[in-house]
Amino acid sequence: MTNAPGYAKGRRTLIVAGMAHALHDGYTDTIFVLLPVWQVEFGLGYGVIAMLRGLYAGAMAGLQVPAGALANRLGGRAVLALGTALAALGYLLAGFTGSFPGLCLALAAGGAGSSTQHPVGSAAVARAYGAKARGPLGIFNFSGDLGKAALPAAASLLLMRLPWRGVLGLMAGLGLVCAIAIALFMPATPPGQAQVPEAARQGGGRGGFPLLFTIGVIDTAVRMGLLTFLPFLLKAKGAALPTVGLGLALVFLGGAGGKFTCGWLGGRLGVLWTVVLTEGGTAAAILLALALPLTAALAVLPLLGIMLNGTSSVLYGTVPELTAADQGERSFALFYTGTIGAGAISPVLYGLLGDAVGVTWATAATAITALATLPLAMLLAPHLAKGPARLP
Repeated sequence: MTNAPGYAKGRRTLIVAGMAHALHDGYTDTIFVLLPVWQVEFGLGYGVIAMLRGLYAGAMAGLQVPAGALANRLGGRAVLALGTALAALGYLLAGFTGSFPGLCLALAAGGAGSSTQHPVGSAAVARAYGAKARGPLGIFNFSGDLGKAALPAAASLLLMRLPWRGVLGLMAGLGLVCAIAIALFMPATPPGQAQVPEAARQGGGRGGFPLLFTIGVIDTAVRMGLLTFLPFLLKAKGAALPTVGLGLALVFLGGAGGKFTCGWLGGRLGVLWTVVLTEGGTAAAILLALALPLTAALAVLPLLGIMLNGTSSVLYGTVPELTAADQGERSFALFYTGTIGAGAISPVLYGLLGDAVGVTWATAATAITALATLPLAMLLAPHLAKGPARLP
């Protein structure tokens, strides 16, 4: 018989944590829409432009483990609410600043606030649902993709009528409302070990986690590198700013579908063949988007989003299979830190490459990088059939 109070608490936790996930992921990817605006405003090269996004993502990646530790002391609700307020303050300061250094500081502050979302939100949902958390965690992850689709598209439309500083002010207000909602409505999330589904306990792979981690890092590097260049590619094909926002929204909506589609495929084809399909498809779709004119390229972007985001859902679901059950939180923290760190560093490296060889060739390099995951997936496959291993 269902425990009604426990079910209601779990559902409320999922709704509030999902709302926070949508906001923070939307904040992170709205920066892609603003990069061309800031390039004109401050007269920046591609390498420096990519560094702006890297500042936000780098602060978010580097502070995830400390944010989780802080949540164990203060409680997840308080840390998530404070982090959301800090992220909103970062957006507000970015809109008020009149200097490039001020913009950098504001983005770093916003990224620090967003560092609370992944470890605190996912742990809260896992604890609320216990052994039945796999489905709710899938919904939680999907909510982030909704934010990625909605907020950048909304920002691009608002930029048609408002100056960019005003748009950032509205985004900051939305974040402050979300922070208040977290403080008022999210159930308390005391520290504790989340239960692990029995299926995860029975899986496992000795020595496979480093391979999985490396595939995740490369996959994220490709995704963030491509998204950094995509607005400029669309502009070069003749796209106006609203069309650029539409293109990003198509990629993000495709990515949301990719999490469901490729999670299903992963359970039927296995990790190896799903990674081969998604990473090979990513490389092919990137090259198609480069070669086609604007309208046809826009038609390819949802498929590109499916492939681009599909691998991550398979990798995320495989983490419990490759580590001992009592190390789930640590393994997820390491995995998130590595992948988000790659998301911070890779746009800078690709941006410097773009300065050297141009946007088109640098984007083609992301397609080539995607193919580097294929031999790693082949090496990983045998580890999925062995016993659970402890992280070093």
